[in-house]
Amino acid sequence: MAAREQLDSAGAKGSPADAWKHHIIRQLKHRDRAQKTLYQDLIRSYIKLLEKSNQKVFIAQGLLGSVARHQLSTSKDSLTSLVSQHQDKVKNLNKTSGELAYKVLELQQEIRIKSSVLEEQHARMSEIRSQLAAAEAEVSGLQAQVEEVRQGNWHLKREYDSLLERHHDMDEKFREEKVRGSELVEDMIRWKQLAAVKMNTRNEKRVRAREANIQKELEMAAKEKVDIDIGSCNMPSVNLPSPKPEVDEKSEKRQTRMFRSASAAPPRIFDSFKDFFEKRRGNSLCSLEEDLYAPLRVCLAARIPCRAIHVLDAHELSINAVRFSSISNLLATGGTDRVIKLWDISAGMLQNRGILDGSNEGITSIEFDPTGTKLLAASYDKSALFWRLDDSRPKFTLTGHSRKVTAAKFKCSLRQVVTGSADRTVKVWDLHRAACIQTIEVFSYCSDVVCSEYFIISGHYDRKIRFWDSRAASCTQEIPLQGRVTSMDLCPDHRQLLSCSRDESLQVVDLRMSNSRRSFRADGFKCGCDTTKAIFSPDGSYLAAGSADGAVYIWNVNTGHLETTLPDKHSSSINAVAWSVSGEYVVSVDKSRRAVLWSDI
Repeated sequence: MAAREQLDSAGAKGSPADAWKHHIIRQLKHRDRAQKTLYQDLIRSYIKLLEKSNQKVFIAQGLLGSVARHQLSTSKDSLTSLVSQHQDKVKNLNKTSGELAYKVLELQQEIRIKSSVLEEQHARMSEIRSQLAAAEAEVSGLQAQVEEVRQGNWHLKREYDSLLERHHDMDEKFREEKVRGSELVEDMIRWKQLAAVKMNTRNEKRVRAREANIQKELEMAAKEKVDIDIGSCNMPSVNLPSPKPEVDEKSEKRQTRMFRSASAAPPRIFDSFKDFFEKRRGNSLCSLEEDLYAPLRVCLAARIPCRAIHVLDAHELSINAVRFSSISNLLATGGTDRVIKLWDISAGMLQNRGILDGSNEGITSIEFDPTGTKLLAASYDKSALFWRLDDSRPKFTLTGHSRKVTAAKFKCSLRQVVTGSADRTVKVWDLHRAACIQTIEVFSYCSDVVCSEYFIISGHYDRKIRFWDSRAASCTQEIPLQGRVTSMDLCPDHRQLLSCSRDESLQVVDLRMSNSRRSFRADGFKCGCDTTKAIFSPDGSYLAAGSADGAVYIWNVNTGHLETTLPDKHSSSINAVAWSVSGEYVVSVDKSRRAVLWSDI
């Protein structure tokens, strides 16, 4: 230490040129202090161990001396053995002290390692604390945003509640106005009906007055004598007897008749009526006056066919639909080949009268309007098409469904049509604008629809028939069945509804009492597909449907019994049947493009 102090004093008194030496000395001192502090504990422990070992040596020497003093009589060999034993003990103690010193070094090394790990953990903890502080700040900011969003949602909910109340009020007013509108429409229709009755009464009076005048003229002419010129005729001149009594008798009979035949009225009257209609017939797509004065045919008694009178391959691919016109024996068939063919029955055979094209995919259903001059068809291309029979191209196409259209029917007003689709909707279309005016969500795949003025009836794959009020677009009634509904048909008097389903049966529902249902089955009858169509006869007395075995089955509605089966003409499943308005003919079509004309003639 004294030497170091002298070096320090010498360095302090040195010249500036020796500054680097002083710097080295300071660094050595600093390293000496650092190392000394690191090994100070070890040195102290080692010194203590040396002191203890020296004390033990001194103790051993003292013991040896005392033993030598007190045991002079012992032998030199025993003393030597004792000394060697004590020396061995000392060596063991020295060895133990060295091991302990080594352990101390190891423990100090472990302490340094753990200290460095602890420092790293402290550094990581400080970083984590800073991150936690930042996260807490972010959480507080998010909580503030959440509170702002809650406040905004609360204000929006208040606005929504107020708007909902206004919507309910407006909806209630709308329904009231709609009911008032329907009442006004009904009143207007009633007044128009009364006006029509009055007009008909006046026309009838005018016709009777004209007939009376003509009758008088005939009576006057009957009283006169007619001279025949001999030069112009070889017969002799004769005086015609007066036919007055016969005329009077006929006039009395005619006056007692409530309705007059066409032959009883003079041609001038019909000419006037013809002019009347022609003046009011416009060029619109669907004229109400034109439809009101359309001819109507009524079937008094349908005849049950018993044999096939004509068989032909009517299309290039499967035939899906067939329908007779409502005023004649004109027939339309539609199939997968994307065209509609028109047929007429002549000499007991189906004669082709034209083709209606324009569909991009197969035809699923066909419907004539009551005038027999327009035709409506549904298609796989998600649309319905409207034709006039004097033009092979469609007048317009009704598009808006997202899947295939399975049915398209005219409403009773003739200004609207109804379509059903696989997209679970029924749409009402205005023919004047060729636009959809109402869409009804019908809950399930719609396979067919029929309709009246204010009600729409739809059949579905979920085994239900649903009744819809088209004025409110609400379901008023559901009728469950045992199978998928494949088709429906209304009786001509609109009192009964026919449905065909995949449980191999036909159901007839009395619309006046919806709980009244009758089931029609037969051995061998089976629906060949999900679009098998069954129909009423034109007089409503019979039911007809095609089966998967290629036979046509006909039931009696009144007795419920199977009237007849028409087999052997179809080689595949029958898709649809049609009955002519005259009740004389039945046509069936199948998947193998064949059409069969049946009759009892």
